[in-house]
Amino acid sequence: MIVKTAILSVVAACTLFSLIGCNNRTEVEVLQPTRAAELKPMQQSWRGILPCADCEGIETSLFLEKDGTWVMNERYQGVRDEPSSFASYGTWARTADKLVLTDSKGEKSYYRAKGEALEMLDREGNPIESQFNYTLQPVSASLPVTPMPMRGMYFYMADAA
Repeated sequence: MIVKTAILSVVAACTLFSLIGCNNRTEVEVLQPTRAAELKPMQQSWRGILPCADCEGIETSLFLEKDGTWVMNERYQGVRDEPSSFASYGTWARTADKLVLTDSKGEKSYYRAKGEALEMLDREGNPIESQFNYTLQPVSASLPVTPMPMRGMYFYMADAA
């Protein structure tokens, strides 16, 4: 009999706490999404100096080609010992509000329109919370035809069409 009374008391207490918990609701503020600047017809070239952890800055030039490819030249300012210029390439695509660059290794980087400029986003495609300037400004320069240093593995395919 004592066991039945103890079990009944526990069930009654759980029911009481459940009802109290369900009744105590607080108002939740519903946040409306902010409207991001839309990407207009693509400007083909951007340039700017992006922040660098161990140098003065990274002079960055991004060139988008009409065939869906891109080339990025990066020159690390204030670096003397190692090669300071690098070129990378890959394919680009537009989403509703972002520019997605996929490099030759399959790694993605994200940008979004910010006025006429492009703002660099983090690895997940979210805005970077920083006091530093992560924007590239539009320029009228086209892709340079000079040789660019590139790293990686390349294959020679003789007589490939």
